[in-house]
Amino acid sequence: MFRYPEFSSWMATVSKHFPGLSKPLAAGLAWWSLGMMLARSCALSAVAGLLAPLRGQSFHTVRERLRDRYREASAKAGTHRAELDVTGCWAPWWAWVLEGWSGQQVAIALDATTLGQRFVALVISVLYRGCAVPVAWKILPATEKPPWQPEWLALWKHFSQVVPPGWTVMVLADRDLHAK
Repeated sequence: MFRYPEFSSWMATVSKHFPGLSKPLAAGLAWWSLGMMLARSCALSAVAGLLAPLRGQSFHTVRERLRDRYREASAKAGTHRAELDVTGCWAPWWAWVLEGWSGQQVAIALDATTLGQRFVALVISVLYRGCAVPVAWKILPATEKPPWQPEWLALWKHFSQVVPPGWTVMVLADRDLHAK
């Protein structure tokens, strides 16, 4: 079995912050995230190209294993395949982002981004050092115009216990962001 010292440490960190994940799902998330940090990219080919020599596997093998991490269980080969329910990772992810936070104020951005005529992404992000770190999202068809308020409220429910009491949360949104 391949051993990469930095991976073991990172796997322990990921498992600590996402205790609800099975060991295989945590390992997949650890490989993906370690690969993204080392490659300084989240592109599948860039991450696979960087991880392949580290793992001693072919580019195509690593690429398919990484793809399996975000595929639904029915699209994976073999039996006993699990899929990652990202909604279960949102609250632990936000808690991890806030773990080393200085101060007791946090800015949150609500953003609705249209991706052509295909999708609308409703995204909640924590604002940190000039970056928006996505912590929850909902993808909707762009051609339908349902009310977004129930979708935003459903996203917010994941975070009811994440922000410590006494903190100030500032919510920023586009002026176009509306929900009846």
